[in-house]
Amino acid sequence: MSEKKIRVTQIVSGNGQKPGQQATLIGLGLNKISKSREFNDTPEIRGMVRKVAHLLKVEDLA
Repeated sequence: MSEKKIRVTQIVSGNGQKPGQQATLIGLGLNKISKSREFNDTPEIRGMVRKVAHLLKVEDLA
C-alpha cells in the first residue's frame, strides 16, 4: 500500500521571517520562490508545513 503524498511549493520569500521559520523552510528543502518538493504525508512533515503555511502552497497527490 503506497503512502499518501503531498507537494509543497514555496510562494513567498523566507527573507524577513523569524529565524525558526527560515530554518523550517531549509529543513523542507525550499529556498527559492516557486521551488517544489514532494513528501510522504506524515505528521512530522505536516507540522513543519503548518509552521510556515503562510509561505507555502500545499497540494494533495494521488
